[in-house]
Amino acid sequence: MHPISARQWQLHAYGAAHLRLVEAPVPQPADREVLVRVRAVSLNYRDRLVLENGMGSPLPFPLVPGSDLVGEVVALGAGVRRVGLGQRVINTFWRHWLDEPLPGRAPDAAFGGAELPGVLGEYVVMHEDNMVAAPETLDDAGASTLTCAGLTAWHSLLEVGRLRAGQWVLVQGSGGVALFAAQLALSLGAQVVLTSASAEKRAQAQALGVQRVVDRSRPDWAEEVWQATGGRGVDVAVALASGDLGPTLDSLAPGGVIAMVGVLEGFQLQVPCATLFAKRARIQGVSVGSRRELEDLIRWIDQAGITPVVAAEYTLAELPAALEHLARGAFGKVVVRMA
Repeated sequence: MHPISARQWQLHAYGAAHLRLVEAPVPQPADREVLVRVRAVSLNYRDRLVLENGMGSPLPFPLVPGSDLVGEVVALGAGVRRVGLGQRVINTFWRHWLDEPLPGRAPDAAFGGAELPGVLGEYVVMHEDNMVAAPETLDDAGASTLTCAGLTAWHSLLEVGRLRAGQWVLVQGSGGVALFAAQLALSLGAQVVLTSASAEKRAQAQALGVQRVVDRSRPDWAEEVWQATGGRGVDVAVALASGDLGPTLDSLAPGGVIAMVGVLEGFQLQVPCATLFAKRARIQGVSVGSRRELEDLIRWIDQAGITPVVAAEYTLAELPAALEHLARGAFGKVVVRMA
């Protein structure tokens, strides 16, 4: 039997200072819904933006933040077929983007934002369509990182970049998506060059097996990337919006692809069109991925034996400290455990 009430974080106004850890009734699953006892939640840069300003959308206060969980199914509504009692599961990021290449409707709803409540609590209810069997080879902290960061990297490399063994991948930064992209690319037989302004993080990336690291603080970092690839350039760049896209385009091989996965210096880009045309480059925005891709990723994680990089784990009560760690710039993922 599960309890009548449990702890959850609620945001009552914009700003992390308005987070409150409260006791709330444990919800009951309706038809085709499941009740999940949450074991761990992975934090994303998006969570910080939601807390600050709703990412430009009005929030329904009080809001439970967070989008990525791993947990155990403890109760089933009528008609549930996808999962069973006692099964360890992770959730999808989008509510409706399941198996089709792209949603055929207006922008989809994501958990922990303006449209849907999030997962930073001890119990949550979700539709069975948004549940996926967790990987067998990962612990709870590692499994919680796949919903957003892991899937964003997978979608960027496989769906957008059509990555093949022997190709070069440029990874910018050392956050969750970047390190997932590096680990996945290496497991797929690609070669990786990673950029970071931190010497410590460049050394940590090399310890993961990254072939080349480049100091992003240098004004000529694109030339260093070019030289690192033997003068051919990178085939796929997993990039952060950083104002001027010129250096990323300069590092690209002819016909290469830039998958834009996040922001570094604001939401506006400057694109040198002459280079874009000359390189015959493609720039595509990435917004996580579908349930089918998440299941593909999980199978590959178990097959390839990839262990996500977790920078630190915090308890549920320590969420403010976890958010501060995220803001400082973690090497890998920051995870909140319920215990």
